[in-house]
Amino acid sequence: MQKVIIVTGASKGIGREIAKVLANNGHVVIANYNKSEKDAISLKEEMNEKNIDIYKADVSAREEGHKLVEYVLNKYGKIDVLINNAGIDEYKMFIDETDNDWNRVINTNLYSAFMMCQETIPNMIKNKSGCIINISSIWGMVGASLEVLYSVSKAGMDGLTKALAKEYGPSNIRVNSIAPGAIDTDMNKDLTKDELKQLEDETPLRKIGKTEDIAKCVSWLIEDNFTTGQIISINGGWVIT
Repeated sequence: MQKVIIVTGASKGIGREIAKVLANNGHVVIANYNKSEKDAISLKEEMNEKNIDIYKADVSAREEGHKLVEYVLNKYGKIDVLINNAGIDEYKMFIDETDNDWNRVINTNLYSAFMMCQETIPNMIKNKSGCIINISSIWGMVGASLEVLYSVSKAGMDGLTKALAKEYGPSNIRVNSIAPGAIDTDMNKDLTKDELKQLEDETPLRKIGKTEDIAKCVSWLIEDNFTTGQIISINGGWVIT
């Protein structure tokens, strides 16, 4: 059955692959972007405009997130699935982090998920059905040196996931997190070949993950009817808890 799906941060990397897979599965995908307009347009062109609708919004700002949701409801009448994927990293010694760094990372990664959930859940309650998937990170589970703000933001997403799953399960709204490990995206573009090789050697499956690995899990979670409140870590066995 065709669903109406919002994917935030969908112009690149994991979000882009998620949008492509879901559109190819026959769903209507609203691919949100902020600064990467060229990438968003190329996504729509790559899909021959099939089931892909792009929308510019800075989802770290309430007003813009509200307008995105309002646009979708006015055009499509409902929101079946929300995928909170928008995110940025900050690689810096903790004692060098500033208040501006905190606000930028937390607002983009965590506040955006909080706000978009608030904006979409009322429609899901009305429809007595909904699915929310938060794209967090393995670092939200185990922490990362030099990535404290990123780790905090992703751990917050996992906490949000668990609490919302309990609160809105009775409304037939499922909420889950996917916590990727090392995935081949632009976020890892600054790693050297030796550093990437070390990651591979430390991973039991001896390889770096691909964006399609995450998209496949998203697709399954949308179709599933009995999974909620879970943090699913796709990391090749790099971290086993």
